[in-house]
Amino acid sequence: MPRAAKPQISFADWELLQQGILLEPLLQSISDFLDDHEEMIEAVRRDLERGLKNPGTGRSGLTPPQVLRSLILMRVKNWNYRELRERITDGYTLRQFTDFYCQPVPKHDAFNRAFNRLTPETLQAVNELVVQAAVDVGLEDGQRLRVDTTVVQTDIHHPTDSTLLWDVVRVVTRLVLRLSAAVQQRIQRFRNRTRAARRRMQEVQRMTPKERYERQTEKYRELIGVTEEVVNSAQKVVEQTRKARGKDLVAEMAIPALRKEIDHYCELGDRVIDQARRRVLQGEQVSTAEKIYSIFETHTDLIKRGKVLTPVEFGHKVFLAESAQGLITQYEVLEGNPGDDQQVEPSLARHQENFRRAPAVYSSDRGFFSETNVKSCKKKGVKVVCIPQRGGKKTVQRQAYEKSPAFKEGQRFRAGIEGRISVLFRGRGMKRCLAEGRRRFELLVGAAVLANNLMRIAAMLSKRSSRRRRAA
Repeated sequence: MPRAAKPQISFADWELLQQGILLEPLLQSISDFLDDHEEMIEAVRRDLERGLKNPGTGRSGLTPPQVLRSLILMRVKNWNYRELRERITDGYTLRQFTDFYCQPVPKHDAFNRAFNRLTPETLQAVNELVVQAAVDVGLEDGQRLRVDTTVVQTDIHHPTDSTLLWDVVRVVTRLVLRLSAAVQQRIQRFRNRTRAARRRMQEVQRMTPKERYERQTEKYRELIGVTEEVVNSAQKVVEQTRKARGKDLVAEMAIPALRKEIDHYCELGDRVIDQARRRVLQGEQVSTAEKIYSIFETHTDLIKRGKVLTPVEFGHKVFLAESAQGLITQYEVLEGNPGDDQQVEPSLARHQENFRRAPAVYSSDRGFFSETNVKSCKKKGVKVVCIPQRGGKKTVQRQAYEKSPAFKEGQRFRAGIEGRISVLFRGRGMKRCLAEGRRRFELLVGAAVLANNLMRIAAMLSKRSSRRRRAA
């Protein structure tokens, strides 16, 4: 549970501070900014106290400032949990930034548990507070807006019917063997078919195009049969162990969770079997909405964006809107693979909520183009609608407009969001989400955006103070 009060620094901390051990300038600017906006800490505190009967009692845990600052540091430096803990433990300046000072730093799993108590909605609210704070201090005016979409990958292997069937067999078998080791009674009528399934999966994977045409159906029929046998046997095992007792107290407590997990993967196994039978054996075209791409990350979407090097991507499409100062004022993890042109009107509405006016320049690539979107932008007061026409023959007026200096300048401005996406991928860990589940996926995106915005605000504040020192 979170401590209610900010811990008092020790005499050792005071002595080190007197010796002039200071943070690096950007981290110091971020720290000062967080100190000036306590409402962000309060949003984190509500999440940490959620579900606790009495937050004021119990063992002391990470404080809300420690959780928020550690999360920001982790994304700014693009570290994993173990490296985050080691760096904070070894470096006094990082202890100072994360509000630990000379206190013991918990293990990496404590950071993981604390971060997972946060909700995507809280990080969204904190990001909105950061943007609003930048507006209030005059760092951002919202006059120009550029938008784009990208794909953040989920942590899955490339899905094929054969590998998905193999995943079902090996996972269900492993769980049944764990259940068998936990219960007192002997599990009957369950055969370990992992070797047979692996061999058939490997045979399918190693086929040449000619062999695939001649023998694929036969091998898939065998692999589907093995998978169906394992799933049916596992469901009978769950029924057999409905009243089973464990070998000891630990096993007794583990049995319900194992039975629930077996049920979960058997349900997914039925979907994978049905999908493979329809696609391979019956030659049916299964719709994207019905397909499953991973039994571990079932929320994964298949995204096609017409890219030559990556024609198909697995993850989620993410919408980003960036201001002229590099602040990401809007972000959203989208459902499925909606067209980019569906994001224009909602992004304008959100921009008007944040800045009380429409941007003077709205810039995007041609994927966002539609006549409706262009008219909507003009109706809401956008002076330069910098969206290139997609498809169709351009009129003389349209050609002249797209060759105008204002439109070309808007397109040069638009290119900057590509660099921002690259920074989020390479520097903030947003390329691939290694955490499990849709909720943690959204947490990663929100934390990466928050780290980016705080770094941009820190850089702008540093430049402002430098100009003031030179002027003085």
